[in-house]
Amino acid sequence: MTTAATRALTRLLEGNERFASGRASSDAMESRARRAELVAGQAPFAIVLGCSDSRVPAELVFDQGLGDLFVIRVAGNIVAPSQVGSVEFAAERFRTRLVMVLGHSQCGAILATLEALGRTEGAPSRGLSSIVDRIRPSVEGLLRSGQPMDFETLVHEAVRANVRVAVDQLRHGSESLERLIADDGLLVVGAEYFLESGRVHLFDGLGTP
Repeated sequence: MTTAATRALTRLLEGNERFASGRASSDAMESRARRAELVAGQAPFAIVLGCSDSRVPAELVFDQGLGDLFVIRVAGNIVAPSQVGSVEFAAERFRTRLVMVLGHSQCGAILATLEALGRTEGAPSRGLSSIVDRIRPSVEGLLRSGQPMDFETLVHEAVRANVRVAVDQLRHGSESLERLIADDGLLVVGAEYFLESGRVHLFDGLGTP
């Protein structure tokens, strides 16, 4: 069954394929007519909670234009109360029915968390600690698993574990979002963007493992 959420997801992934293959629209973000049209209001088709990393601008990665995406960016794509509130706002106000939490390879916030866990003295600044402390449980869980993995694999798995935690928080940590998921077709998915290829891989949502 095709829903607004699955149509939105298809649109995102098709846009990413254009971006990754070098076929992205050259004027998606520059249309004067579109800019004028949006003065009266907006109706973004997807909400993207992504990382602040300068290499992962959601509109470019998904080849979308002005007014298409409601983007929330924070280092490590963490979910704090302000991010939950932002998702609630867009889902309720604009009836946007797809939320994607987008992590990415070589995430600096993940690397900072690993560094903090390995540090014997000194601590990150208070602001950075507020991010590291939200990522820490995901990383510690991997370290406690005892599974042998090299550093590159550890970073990759930590990125995905952190996205899964964020997805779970959005699915189950907000009464508003829970209601929209249960009754009104809201879909929350998790994905990873690979800096090396430019491609986004969905790994949490719609029956993915």
